[in-house]
Amino acid sequence: MNLGACKIKIVLFSTVGCHLCERAEDLLRRQTDIALELVEIADDPVLLERYGVRIPVALRAGTGRELDWPFDAAALRRWLDG
Repeated sequence: MNLGACKIKIVLFSTVGCHLCERAEDLLRRQTDIALELVEIADDPVLLERYGVRIPVALRAGTGRELDWPFDAAALRRWLDG
């Protein structure tokens, strides 16, 4: 059985040096049922425009659902389960 196939793919839009992004990444990495991809928004003008004042933002791949900061472990779990 491929356990990786069971994981929820989450994209975290962030940027280097953002302490809030680091906190969000830490919360996400504690979840055992997700596959996390970090996306640096500074490398893409479209992403920078869309997320520049909102980061960190988690995106659930496949659904397009976003979770804006601030969130804690309980809010993250509700979002993942929803």
